[in-house]
Amino acid sequence: MPPEEQVNWRIESWFKDLPAAQVSQLKVFHTELIKFNGKINLISPRTEKMADLVHFADGIIASRIILEATTHSDIYDLGSGNGIPGLVLATLAPSRTIHLVDADMRKCEFMKHVASKAGLKNVNVLHKRLEDLEDDSVMCASTRGLAAISKCLVLARKCAGPGCQMFHLKSDAWSTEIASIPSQVFAFWSTQHLVDYKLPAGDAVYSIVLTTKK
Repeated sequence: MPPEEQVNWRIESWFKDLPAAQVSQLKVFHTELIKFNGKINLISPRTEKMADLVHFADGIIASRIILEATTHSDIYDLGSGNGIPGLVLATLAPSRTIHLVDADMRKCEFMKHVASKAGLKNVNVLHKRLEDLEDDSVMCASTRGLAAISKCLVLARKCAGPGCQMFHLKSDAWSTEIASIPSQVFAFWSTQHLVDYKLPAGDAVYSIVLTTKK
């Protein structure tokens, strides 16, 4: 772990409209993420110093877009891993229930730990594979770093109910992933490039792709 003074935390200056309580909860998450990263491999060690930008700012911007785009009260973060964007969604939307789904027990325990330490009462951590979720139980979901869009849709084919909205957080190479989706998958899913966005620093473009179960 980098020395504490070398780890950046600039969320307050980038998101001045965030309530102080939410900033505090996100700071707890950030602190625990850095603390546990060497033990559980939650993020690349190269991104620890800039985690406030590449993980938290990204999570905040993407979460706001998702929360604006859907009215579902239950949102599943599939393959949640390090808890981004799932724990960020839970922080920004305390009135909604966020289900964090991951097959790695250690990462599930980490997310439970953060939710408890940050006082997030609307988090439900599920130690499960996507394939083991109940049929048609998911009507809204997010994915970040889980797999290519095509594989995500295959993994979620049973748990996603009709009309399920799945928000995929991607780089600007999203169109390549769409082009590689087998034609038979389009019989069950529609795809839409929802929005591009940039982080508070840097020129990289990020995208959210929305897929909807037919």
